[in-house]
Amino acid sequence: MIHGSLELLIEWLQHAKGTVVLTGAGMSTESGIPDFRSHTGWWRNIDPRIVATVDALEHNYDLFYDFYCMRLERLKNCKPHEGHYILASLEEQGLISSVATQNVDGFHKAAGSNKVYELHGNIHHIRCHECQQPSTINAFLAKENCSSCGGKLRPGIVLFGEFLPESAWAKALGSIQQADLVIVIGTSLEVYPVNQLPSMTNGRTVYINMEVDEYENEFDLIIQGSAKEVLQAIKERVDIAR
Repeated sequence: MIHGSLELLIEWLQHAKGTVVLTGAGMSTESGIPDFRSHTGWWRNIDPRIVATVDALEHNYDLFYDFYCMRLERLKNCKPHEGHYILASLEEQGLISSVATQNVDGFHKAAGSNKVYELHGNIHHIRCHECQQPSTINAFLAKENCSSCGGKLRPGIVLFGEFLPESAWAKALGSIQQADLVIVIGTSLEVYPVNQLPSMTNGRTVYINMEVDEYENEFDLIIQGSAKEVLQAIKERVDIAR
């Protein structure tokens, strides 16, 4: 199901001098990763205020550890889908400048995108919570302590109550402020401050998602559909136009 004008989006994409893509959980659901906020999402069954917090990490580490071990185990059987590779191809062709993402799975980089701003971190980057010393996934899964200071190991993601990575945020914000086209894919735009980014451009804005009703008046163009099918349709039209 695709509603909206793909032809108009292609025209904007081909004439834009700078295009930034902002992705959320809906970009990865077709890789087999559950999203967080839909009626079938993880957060319907697991309260993030209990698990994905600094308090849980510091005072209920067993729960924190079990949850993120489960997430890492699930990711072992997941990989980027065609939509991720299409975005990498569009970057290679010079049609998009960069990707900013709320996702922590690392799939954009794995698919070949070069300029990726991971606004919520990367679950595969393990570090010590105390001294920030990098560690390994194997050490985390083995429930080892930091080899440097003995502190607790954690994935390098943004927990509730933490600030976003300064460098990734600054680069994403700067790119969006300079862009003349911003394409938002697969995010409910409920999480602050990332949900503010689409409003920080003077360029055109496009929203691509399965659920779009809430944002009918906030974007220049809205296309209803899954991330992969819309990106496949974009690729077909771009290839035909070449």
